[in-house]
Formats: sequence, structure tokens, C-alpha cells
Amino acid sequence: MRLGYNTNGLAHHSLPEALELLASVGYQSVAITIDHAALNPYDPQHERQLEATRRQLDELQFASVIETGARFLLDPRHKHEPTLLSSKSAGRPKRIEFLRHAIDMAATLGSDCVSLWSGILHEPLLHGEGFRRLAEGLKIVLDYADKKNVMLGFEPEPGMLVDTLACFAQLLELVDSPRLGLTLDVGHAHCLGEGPIPELIVHWADRLVNVHLEDMRAGVHEHLMFGEGEIDFPPVLAALAEVGYSGGVHVELSRHSHLAPTAAQQAFAFLQQAKGTP
Repeated sequence: MRLGYNTNGLAHHSLPEALELLASVGYQSVAITIDHAALNPYDPQHERQLEATRRQLDELQFASVIETGARFLLDPRHKHEPTLLSSKSAGRPKRIEFLRHAIDMAATLGSDCVSLWSGILHEPLLHGEGFRRLAEGLKIVLDYADKKNVMLGFEPEPGMLVDTLACFAQLLELVDSPRLGLTLDVGHAHCLGEGPIPELIVHWADRLVNVHLEDMRAGVHEHLMFGEGEIDFPPVLAALAEVGYSGGVHVELSRHSHLAPTAAQQAFAFLQQAKGTP
């Protein structure tokens, strides 16, 4: 596995500066959350920025994933909207277009995957209807990912339609593609009480393409610094090593940008110790 960091926790740094900072700490991977200041596909300078990022990742020998969870990139008034659950008139095509941009970026950068989630079902639809709408949009995205030879990592997210690994298994009954992998957020699994995390890792090892790490408390969806929550991390990292996971393990401290250099350093030191690495 390669220790990494999500740029949503470096919101006050430019992307080039964020990458240099992470490399200086010792990280080997980055989860790039596409946003206004990080590979925004609607920026006129996007192609130039993407090529510069490709060169920098190569120079730093960094692995990467592309994250699509920017809060207000597509809609300045509504967090995370529109989604694959939105109606066509409410913007679902815009989300699909954005995900295609993300896939293009992953193909250019050689990223491990594009990470995405379901979104919140706002309309009064039956649960099954929501899943069918999600599957419909996801199939379009998967077809494009297949053409570009890019993996998707689907992340169950508390409060969204697909919030648990059990719900992800339900989604796989409708959309079972070899391109559809799993982004496992360890804090989310703990928050929702899904069971011993090492056992979850073993069960889902064949789908695992991306991992998010942060501390968390049961029943409270708040990303915490390591040691401030309840998760026992050495068994989690041991399970990832046991199943031979070789992808990125990305710290996600999206509310800690105001102290990003310190947070990144402390997180790296914590995880090195949890791995048993001096």
C-alpha cells in the first residue's frame, strides 16, 4: 500500500504546492479532489494544468486517484449537487459530463481510479426506483470508463442512498461491471457500525481500488485526526497488507485545511507507527 492524502484537506494550497508538501512529508500517493483550484475541467487553462500535474506526479513518483466530491463545483448553492440521482431536468447530465471529465483526467495521469458516490435522493421516489435511476446513470459512466481503460471506485457515504457496504452489494446486483471497484472509507464503516473493519477488508478485497482513512466515532459522521476517535488502526493496516492491497491509502481530513501542513505530518507519523514502520 502507498500512504497518501486527499487534497480536499489542502484547500488553501495550490495543487503543485500541495503535491510538493506531501512529498516532503513522505507520502507516495495523492487523492486529487477536482475543485475550483485543482484541475477544474471548466477552467480555460485546464489542459495546461493537467499536463503540468502529469509531469509533477511523474517527477515525484506519486500514484494518484481522482476524487469527485467537491462541494460546490457544479452548483454554487447546493452542496454536492447535481448527482446521478438527480432527474435529467435537475442536472443529471451535468454530473455525467463531469464524471467523463474525471475519467479523462485519470486516463491522462495514469490514476488508479476515479472515486464517486451516489448522492442524496431528494425526490419522493421509492428506494428501488432510486437504485434504478442510479444504475442507469452509472452504466453510462462505466461505458465511458471502459473505453478509456479507467477503473471506478464507488464510495458508500453516510446520508446518501448508497451509504453502507450492504447497499453497495445491492447496487452490484443491478450494475456488476469489472470496471466498478470499491472506495472503502474506514471511518464511514465505523460510523455506521458495519462490523469489524479488518473482516470487511478481507471480504471486499477483490473490489478494493481506493481507501480513505480518518478517525471517527460511532454514529457521528465527522472526520477526525487520528487518535481523536475510536478506530484501532494497526489491525486495519495489517488487514490491507494481508490481502495484498497495493493501492493508495488516503488520509481524508477535509475540515483541516487551516492546519494542513501540521495535520499531514501528524497523520503520516501516526500511520507509520500503526504500520510498525520506524
